Amino acid sequence: MAELLYRIGRFSVRRAWLVLVGWLGVLALAGGAFLAFGGTLTQSMSIPGTETERVTEQLDARLDGLGGATGTVVFQTDDGEALSDTQREEISALLADIAEIDGVSDVVDPFTTTAARDDQAAQLADGAAQIEAGRAELAAGQTQLDAARAELDAGQAQLDAAIEQAKAAGAYDQAAAQFDAQQAQLDAGAAELDAQQAELDAGAEELDASAAELEDGERLMDAAAEIRTVSTDESTAIGAVMFEDDLFSLSSELKAEVAAELDGADIDGVNVDYSSEIAASIDGLIGVGEIVGVLIAALVLIIVFRALLPATLPIISSFIGVGIGVAGSLAFSGVVDMSSVTPVLGVMLGLAVGIDYALFIINRHRRQVLAGMELHESIGLANGTAGNAVVFAGSTVLVALLALNVTGIPFLGIMGTVGAVCVLVAVLIAVTLTPALLGLIGVRVLSKRARAEIGHESHAAPKLVAMPTWRAIVTAVVSIVVLLVIAIPALSMRLGLPDGASESPDATTYQAYTAVSDAFGAGQNGPLLVTATLPDGVAEDEVVATQADLAEWLMGVDDVVAVAPAGVSDERDFFAFQVVPSDGPSSESTEALVHELRSQSPIDGDEASAAGLDGVELGVAGGASGNIDISAKLAGVLPLYLAVVVGLSLIILILVFRSILVPLIATAGFVLSLFAAFGATVAIFQWGWFGEVFGVHNPGPVLNFAPIIVMGVLFGLAMDYQLFLVSGMREAYVHGTPARVAVVAGLRGGRAVVTAAAIIMAAVFGGFVFSHLTMVRPLGFGLAIGVLFDAFIVRMLLTPAIMHLLGPAAWWLPKWLDRLLPDVDVEGAALERSHPVHGATTADAATTDASAEESATSATDEATGLSADRGA
Repeated sequence: MAELLYRIGRFSVRRAWLVLVGWLGVLALAGGAFLAFGGTLTQSMSIPGTETERVTEQLDARLDGLGGATGTVVFQTDDGEALSDTQREEISALLADIAEIDGVSDVVDPFTTTAARDDQAAQLADGAAQIEAGRAELAAGQTQLDAARAELDAGQAQLDAAIEQAKAAGAYDQAAAQFDAQQAQLDAGAAELDAQQAELDAGAEELDASAAELEDGERLMDAAAEIRTVSTDESTAIGAVMFEDDLFSLSSELKAEVAAELDGADIDGVNVDYSSEIAASIDGLIGVGEIVGVLIAALVLIIVFRALLPATLPIISSFIGVGIGVAGSLAFSGVVDMSSVTPVLGVMLGLAVGIDYALFIINRHRRQVLAGMELHESIGLANGTAGNAVVFAGSTVLVALLALNVTGIPFLGIMGTVGAVCVLVAVLIAVTLTPALLGLIGVRVLSKRARAEIGHESHAAPKLVAMPTWRAIVTAVVSIVVLLVIAIPALSMRLGLPDGASESPDATTYQAYTAVSDAFGAGQNGPLLVTATLPDGVAEDEVVATQADLAEWLMGVDDVVAVAPAGVSDERDFFAFQVVPSDGPSSESTEALVHELRSQSPIDGDEASAAGLDGVELGVAGGASGNIDISAKLAGVLPLYLAVVVGLSLIILILVFRSILVPLIATAGFVLSLFAAFGATVAIFQWGWFGEVFGVHNPGPVLNFAPIIVMGVLFGLAMDYQLFLVSGMREAYVHGTPARVAVVAGLRGGRAVVTAAAIIMAAVFGGFVFSHLTMVRPLGFGLAIGVLFDAFIVRMLLTPAIMHLLGPAAWWLPKWLDRLLPDVDVEGAALERSHPVHGATTADAATTDASAEESATSATDEATGLSADRGA
């Protein structure tokens, strides 16, 4: 590989303009492909097989339209006064226009809903009054009937008495006909009274049925009392836009069309804001923070190179690489579901590794030119040595990112694949375009002062001695303790997706969220859809009673504020309800509520049996439920992915360093820096520490896919730094330098470039901490702080200290394994021996002197691990 890269470097120098124009042509093709074939990006992350997705599909199948996404629109007066009639009419007209947009299934007019609710309440009140009037009328009728029956009974008694007298007097036969006529008249009266009694009884039964139905309606009204669309002071109103597609397949174009309609609304004295279901936008992948990050990276490059021209080369090459990688990936967004964060990750990685990889090659070339090597030969050799390390380092990042596909989470796999493509392009750019650009600028890769010192003896390698063992012990202990302390907050990590409260205060989503919370309660920002599947269908006249029973049961669950029926299937065995929790969608109480509802399925117990709800299966869906499911799924795959990454790191490092202990040290250091990064992220974004500095005005759960992305990317970058530092230690050790001195040799040879690379990487990632995209901020912070921890604590302090303590044992490898492993020669040592740098003899002499010095004092130094600073 090193020889091939050497030839590629020499070719790029000879055909510099051809290489440059070729890459610009690829950039143009990628941009054209994106414009021609690019599709839409989604703000939602779906995971197949979650409970929310199952219930959503059930809602779509059983209750057409309820499975679609719903966005909230908030209308609020500027002065806090009640909405005027004119303002109400304009709001209703605006929502009616939105209802005509293709893809919008319906809208909810807050004033129509309030009027309907008031009408329903009035009807219930009228019904209650009518029932009371009916009962009064029945009571009066019953009184009259009882009086008539008493009168009839008195007549019957008189007739019976007259008959008895007639019989006693022997005159009955003569008056029998008259008695029969009177009896018939009384019987007819009794029959009429019986008919009237039956009519009164039927009326009473009908009133009882109406009263029961009225009571069920009142129970439903009471359960839904806290669900309002117009605030009590009438200054705020909530409208809703219901889409045909669900949240996971809703297109950005449709949301943008609805948002444009709302943004264009000109309702005098009314602010119009809307929720993230409508406002999901990724306008501009690069913001002010990202630009500042790149400028800091440029400043670091200028300081490192002490010249402006060479400092611009990594920036130029990385921008070309990012353009190709991101535009090329987005060209497939029309056929692949791609999250809106995906291209942002590509930009972050493309910029960071693109700058760093070019830096490694340019830095090697500058050292060789300073040592007196011929320009073109130096470019080729730098590409074959540092470029070979770049290819291997990039391969580790590729493996880590592509391994995201093993999680089985589609959007995460796509993110990893796009990130891997951007890193691959960065590697190809580094080993082809960077040599071409170096050839174009020639000796101007050095400043004027540096060019005057080419070949000077001051550029030879200095004499080295090992660090004191006490310092190694202290360094190792302090480093481990510091990282473990910083990692403590990770123990309380909660995963979730940011809600409107986490957005920038000037964002429409934040304004909508706070307005709803203030006027209606935080739970209105994330209502749940709860379904109830009955063992058997109910009769048509039992639907309202069943709804009322289910609503009452749901109201009895902790943290449920309101329940409203949302639909009933044609078979009347499937009911849906809107359930409003007490807190926002990302709160712990809402998460607990979702788990509680699911744990109660099927409903059982004495109370359930008494209410006729035994065996009812519950399901929970909605945006808040979906976020909870996705977060749980991501948390579940974290251990698997960590095991894959750790396993890969061990295999790769054993192959590179031909050692057992060095890979274990490197992997343990990676795990330490990883959990320290998690701890710092939790402290800031979940606990709210230093919130004002990082723009965290409302702490919440950590972005649910941030840990796994940070894990993958940080693994690749950690292996980069391990490679550039420890490979130098190995080279020195293999060439005869004592183990402890080799540690210093590798550290001194690589720390400058790794320091610059880490600062650049952290600057680029750190720029995204202040991104206008809320979901990107914890991602950028986790990567930035993770790089700093890994580079400056793990690789430059902890690893050298432990390797010093291990001494020659650090490089132990079983002989049978040594025979099986191929020689990868990451640093291109064989190539370097065939293309020696001027001044190497001096460097070798210094190393030999150091070796002789340590050998002469082996009786003392090897026993204690100490080396006096004799030649410093």
